[in-house]
Amino acid sequence: MFDRWGDLVYRARFTVIAVMVAGLLALGAYGSSLADHLSQSGWDDPGSESVAAAQLADSTFGRDTTGDVVAMYTAPEGKTVDDPEFSATVSESLQRLVREHPDQVDRINLSYFPLPNTPRLAALATPDRSHGIASIALKGDNDTAITNNFRAIKDAFDIDGVEVQLAGMQPVASAINDTMANDIKRMELLAIPAVGVLLFFVFGGVVAAALPLIVGGLTILGANGIVRVLTHFTEVNSFVASVVSLIGLGLAIDYGLFIVSRFREELGDGHDTRAAVRRSVMTAGRTVLFSATMIAVSLGGLILFPQGFLKSVAYGAIATVLLAAFTSVTILPAILSILGRRIDKFGLKRFGQIKSTEQIEASMWGRLTQWVMRNPLKVTIPIVVGLLLLILPMSGIKFGGINETYLPPDNPTRIAQEQFDELFPGQRTEPVKLVISGAEGMQVGEILQTASAAPGLVEKFTITGPSKDGVQVLKAGLVDRNDSAPTIDYLRSMPIPDGVQVLVGGTPAIEQDSINALLDNLPLMIVTVLFLTTLLMFLAFGSIVLPIKAVLMSALGLGSTLGILTWIFIDGHGSGLLNFTPGPITSPVLVLIVAIIYGLSIDYEVFLLSRMVEARSQGASTTEAIRIGTAHTGRIITAAALILIVVTGAFGFSELVMMKYIAYGMISALIIDATLIRMFLVPAVMKLLGDDSWWAPAWMKRIQQKAGLSEPILESELASANVPQIAPANAAAAEPMTQPLPQIMDAPRARSASPRPGTPRPELRSRPAPGPRPPHPDEEEDLAWLASLKAPDPGARPTMRPTPEPQQEPDPEPQARRGRAAGSSNPEHPGRHRRGDGVAVSVSELLARNRDD
Repeated sequence: MFDRWGDLVYRARFTVIAVMVAGLLALGAYGSSLADHLSQSGWDDPGSESVAAAQLADSTFGRDTTGDVVAMYTAPEGKTVDDPEFSATVSESLQRLVREHPDQVDRINLSYFPLPNTPRLAALATPDRSHGIASIALKGDNDTAITNNFRAIKDAFDIDGVEVQLAGMQPVASAINDTMANDIKRMELLAIPAVGVLLFFVFGGVVAAALPLIVGGLTILGANGIVRVLTHFTEVNSFVASVVSLIGLGLAIDYGLFIVSRFREELGDGHDTRAAVRRSVMTAGRTVLFSATMIAVSLGGLILFPQGFLKSVAYGAIATVLLAAFTSVTILPAILSILGRRIDKFGLKRFGQIKSTEQIEASMWGRLTQWVMRNPLKVTIPIVVGLLLLILPMSGIKFGGINETYLPPDNPTRIAQEQFDELFPGQRTEPVKLVISGAEGMQVGEILQTASAAPGLVEKFTITGPSKDGVQVLKAGLVDRNDSAPTIDYLRSMPIPDGVQVLVGGTPAIEQDSINALLDNLPLMIVTVLFLTTLLMFLAFGSIVLPIKAVLMSALGLGSTLGILTWIFIDGHGSGLLNFTPGPITSPVLVLIVAIIYGLSIDYEVFLLSRMVEARSQGASTTEAIRIGTAHTGRIITAAALILIVVTGAFGFSELVMMKYIAYGMISALIIDATLIRMFLVPAVMKLLGDDSWWAPAWMKRIQQKAGLSEPILESELASANVPQIAPANAAAAEPMTQPLPQIMDAPRARSASPRPGTPRPELRSRPAPGPRPPHPDEEEDLAWLASLKAPDPGARPTMRPTPEPQQEPDPEPQARRGRAAGSSNPEHPGRHRRGDGVAVSVSELLARNRDD
């Protein structure tokens, strides 16, 4: 299938480029408005008790808007918020806000400053009257609309000469969104040029380096369009944009790197452009699609979780990965078909350039692998012990939700939120809530008293307002919302009067329920992903040992990465240098990191093993297959890892902690995986396993053969016209020999053991046995060659004089060509070779002459 695809892309190269580029540019244009359709929701478990509490309260009283926006006004030095001039200025600003933005602002919920039709509460000012607040309700039926409305009015809160700080859910969400947008711009400004420079040194040419960048850029454009389409069917979290850019650019460049490298290798072996394209698609193209499938399966495990955030990230990331692979086997081979050997234009010979198979296998990577296989235990034991030690900090991992602490300590929105929580603990925008239904006056008081004894509260529970339809809401703030589990467990286990329903809700409960849902579904995700990836790797490689080894090594790398993340982001090592506040890791983001890292680990394993299996299928021993596979992919895997490190490194400068999680997590995983595991641990372990690396039960082997997904065996398309072929006498064709017979140079005409066709058979006569005589000088080469046929050691055979092999166009029917060549080595005398003087000589004649002599 892949050979036909490669030929099709070659023949229709201009059409393929035109159609694909036009389609991707159209998707990019459609996705240009993606930022306006992204949501802040999706972090909760829709089936949890906390979500049920929110739905009951919202359906009864309407959406709770008190936490949308909190504007905090600070009086000038020497004045208070009660100052008439100051109070009038603030009141006029708030009234103007409502008047000029009727489509975005619903109302002023509460205010310390006097406003028409607005409750004025003394508790909304600090005891020293230095600060006063107002709560503003925004319009919108969903998180996306509410966030967009806040962005439209956030500058309208500014007052000349007055310090205004904005806290609440929408300012925090907007700050996080803006940080993500800045991260993407930073990647475009820093990562893409840096990757271009790196690719130049990898390939040694401007043209070759530009190809993966072209594929990566088109992939991001198309992926944004696909995600924009998804927004019509489901809510897509704003976090998806950053993930799509990160994965799309990184993997598209990696896939382009593998295909371009294989194409240059085929050119270096002497193939023409058409054959090189076809063989590259058959091998590297197949591996790219298979690798993308493995990553898609890994990311597909996120769909098993109930959180909309993880589902939307999974949809966007899977679409991006598959698009990157499809672009790499369409646009890229088409461009290579046009360029041909001009791919090395504008380059430096000391870097990259086209190299043959022999040159690649004699490179540093081949020598390194030989050293590793000579010392497998010395390599395996220290690496395994070191990775296990890196896993140890993982025991202190903690989970939490997303909040203002994910912004840098000096971020204005974070400062405003922290100051508001400190000055107005009773007005916190994210309290724990109790939604009570079916309770009467005495029962509500009993529940209120019992609930107020819960641990971790900053205040006692209070009633938010009058009951409606038998539903009552209580609320209380927490000392630390990241340590809400004891409070929530107490509230859900406290005694409740008969006939009364109490649902525990609020943001802390929603976060806790989300963490529990993740932990409950994590085993299912792990089992599903491991089973599917193991099955796919078995179908591709025909071994059950290789997939199990890959899973275990990926687990080592993943565990050590999580240990590093725990040591940095939870224990706080380097927090001052990296400008973040240590704290719990957001559980959905952590699951996303696990899926991405495992997918990348399997990705590199597939590229490494595919070349080993290809060499093995062509008759190489296990040791040679390991050496050949690592020599051909070691440099490419290392370069691919460096490229992804550069791309993710741009996100390492993010001001958002959860983007730092992903960036430093991927950087750690890539360094560990591409160096310690793939270049050292894999060859060492496979050397220890020996031929058992390829083992699988016979019945599984039969299934794998029927599936037809095994590594293709490429036949040589570079047979020389001067290599003699042996065919049995009076036969039209024969199977090609493993080692071609040498061409006999300048030997005398041999005596025939049988008459030529058409000549009378001579009468047999007895003759005396000849005495021994020294061989004729012209017969020495014949005798040496005949003796070499009996030599058990191939190294003992004499070296024949080589004949130059002119390059030929590849034959689409190599078997037929070999058969014709074998049958027509001497059309007049089948089964014979021509000597240097043009006289035909057969094997039987040589043997008979030696016997007679």
